[in-house]
Amino acid sequence: MAVASQKQKQNVIEKDNHMKIVVTGASGFIGAATVRCLLERGHEVCAVVRPDSPRLPNLWKKVPEELRLGLQVVFLDGKDLTEENFRKHCSLAEAWLHTSWSGPGSDNRKKREVQWSNIQDSLTAVRTAASIGCKRFVFTGSQAEYGICYETIREDTPCHPVSEYGKAKLEFAKQAEKLCSELSMDYVHTRIFSVYGPGDHPWTLVRSCLETWQEEGEMKLGECSQWWNFLYIEDAAKGLAVLLEKGVHGIYNLAGNDTRILREFVEEMYRLCGSKGSCLYGVRPQNAEKDANLIPDIGKLLALGWQPSVSFEKGICELLHGPE
Repeated sequence: MAVASQKQKQNVIEKDNHMKIVVTGASGFIGAATVRCLLERGHEVCAVVRPDSPRLPNLWKKVPEELRLGLQVVFLDGKDLTEENFRKHCSLAEAWLHTSWSGPGSDNRKKREVQWSNIQDSLTAVRTAASIGCKRFVFTGSQAEYGICYETIREDTPCHPVSEYGKAKLEFAKQAEKLCSELSMDYVHTRIFSVYGPGDHPWTLVRSCLETWQEEGEMKLGECSQWWNFLYIEDAAKGLAVLLEKGVHGIYNLAGNDTRILREFVEEMYRLCGSKGSCLYGVRPQNAEKDANLIPDIGKLLALGWQPSVSFEKGICELLHGPE
């Protein structure tokens, strides 16, 4: 009887925690994975996708048929997320996850006009979230907001972004925090570090390495001498789900618990690819954030009960061979 009573109690808790959650950028790498995670946790999801999104198949691939009962897909461009437009599709929700942000590629991260055009569209999303009853607005910021760091990065580490991408995300955070306060919403700002996994952009280091070495090619890299941190996409999605459920106003680092010299991760990928092909260090130019070190402190998010569970080796094996 004690076990049954405990199970009944858990079911009540899960039911009480049920939410309607809006996810913008829902066909993207992080958005689609989080949509699936939220549905698995028993929430309803209103997934907002650009009408011309080439990544829509990614959302359908992530969300199996048995989970789609709780899914509503809304086709709206980021510039059209006004209260008037959005209420035609969804009139009530408890929380909003904003992952929509144009120009994520390395080249676009340097372009001010591309990055800063996102700010007003995202502030419109904040106002719309408040108008449909949301009490929490979660935004996917970036470690690029910190700039070039050499020590452990905590949420109160001073921010000195060097890329326009990092500068724009930081500026949005400042404006959104103030606006959410005025609109009586919690503003939860995540600074996401290096996430990898199925559905990632083709230009990322992990995908480039794996695809090159599977074809026994030569991978040209920078020095790879900086400290780095990787987080598997499923763990990232669970972290965002926890923040939507439990996050309080403030900033949270979202990263893995395995920090090493980047070259060690590269060599592990090379080994898991059967040590085929070759690798040439020191020939690739710096990216938009230069040789920033990623040494994140994730204690604040761990305190909410979240914990990364997929090791780098396991994550790479799943990319190479599929889930076990």
